[in-house]
Amino acid sequence: MPNPTFAAADAASRALHLVTPEGLDGFLSAQAPATAAWLRATGFEAGPGELRLIPNADGTVQAAAAGMGSAKSRARGRFHLARAVAGLPAGAWHLEGDLTQAEREEAALAFLLQSYRFDRYRPTKSASEPTLLKAPKGVDAARLLAMAEGEFLTRDLINTPALDMGPEELEAAFLALADRFHATTQIVRGDDLLAQNFPMIHAVGRASTRAPRLLEMTWGTTGPHLTLVGKGVCFDTGGLNIKPSSGMLLMKKDMGGAATVMGLAHMIMRLALPIRLRVLIPAVENVIAGNAQRPKDILTSRKGLTVEVNDTDAEGRLVLGDALAYACETPTDAVISMATLTGAARIAVGPDLAPYYCDDEAMAQALESGAKQGFDPVWRLPFWTPYEHIIEPGIADLDNAPGWGFAGSVTAALFLRRFVDGPRYLHFDIYGHSPADLPARPKGGAGQGARAVLGALPAILGLAG
Repeated sequence: MPNPTFAAADAASRALHLVTPEGLDGFLSAQAPATAAWLRATGFEAGPGELRLIPNADGTVQAAAAGMGSAKSRARGRFHLARAVAGLPAGAWHLEGDLTQAEREEAALAFLLQSYRFDRYRPTKSASEPTLLKAPKGVDAARLLAMAEGEFLTRDLINTPALDMGPEELEAAFLALADRFHATTQIVRGDDLLAQNFPMIHAVGRASTRAPRLLEMTWGTTGPHLTLVGKGVCFDTGGLNIKPSSGMLLMKKDMGGAATVMGLAHMIMRLALPIRLRVLIPAVENVIAGNAQRPKDILTSRKGLTVEVNDTDAEGRLVLGDALAYACETPTDAVISMATLTGAARIAVGPDLAPYYCDDEAMAQALESGAKQGFDPVWRLPFWTPYEHIIEPGIADLDNAPGWGFAGSVTAALFLRRFVDGPRYLHFDIYGHSPADLPARPKGGAGQGARAVLGALPAILGLAG
């Protein structure tokens, strides 16, 4: 898979005109008569992703026109230019058109993201020359490249099946990321989790022949502290509360929170943001064996809270509980967790939105702004405190899966909040998967919320500029 890249600034390039239906007449009137006649004759209406190659007199391609759609159609999706990119001949291109700053940034990011291919198991023949875009004037090319690289890392991790992406392989990818940016790592594996007081991580992963582990990375020496925590359940059978076969088909993506956190960490380190970053990933496989945890077992967590396991298929919140408690033992300015945690979140908002929970209004406002900057939509759901009693079973402090039948994502978020003391907290309940091919988002693994967080960090952490 090629890395995302822009064409060299001094490369010879052809014009890619971005045109809206509202601006079509003006665009055509500014073209040479032969070009305008060609576009009219081919029925070009500047619909979203519509592409026309503009020929020279000798039949070679001199430029192209890509439709951006009307204001109404643009509001119905993202990255419309990506639909046209596949039809462009190889070589370097540059954007032309009356574009706002945001439109230039979205078009450039769409171009980068559309180049993603997951070809580990079925290599595709590479073109002798790639199709590349010059970074448009006025955009932060380094930032866009960091976003795309982080997203590619996330997609690769999620798309890799559990056979080749178990806890050990996720650890290897984690160490490779740390090594690239000279970060410090610490790994706790297997029964050492019990010795070092991570009982819920151990309980979830102990039945697998692939040992559970806690991955920890620290990077940066100055600035505010940020802690990222990602759910790394590399495959989830449901444990003894086993899922039906149809429910396991996408469970290679149950480490999507870890993959997204690693993609975000890549962005932060690639841009050398002035912060002290800590990344925690509980990496486990939830399977069945004679030593698997059982329904109605009661676990004593790292924090000391007791948890009744009413469903072994609600394991993500268990491993995150220990990791969040550990995160708060070291002073930090903010904790952000990401997890493919509940089907309830997907029922509520579908696969395209990243639901999040946050009690801090300034933090939430910063995230909403960052989502717009990163073309990464999010939707706020409530930490609804009146539901706290739902997760209290009486026999233990907490219930990991109350059989209430309502607000499953909310009660899961409330469960996690019990393990966070001190810092401001932001929790994402993401899907991590695109169920169909969409512009710049092929079917398969998908990062959600990372670009929104990246854009929000200056406000959340008080960074200069």
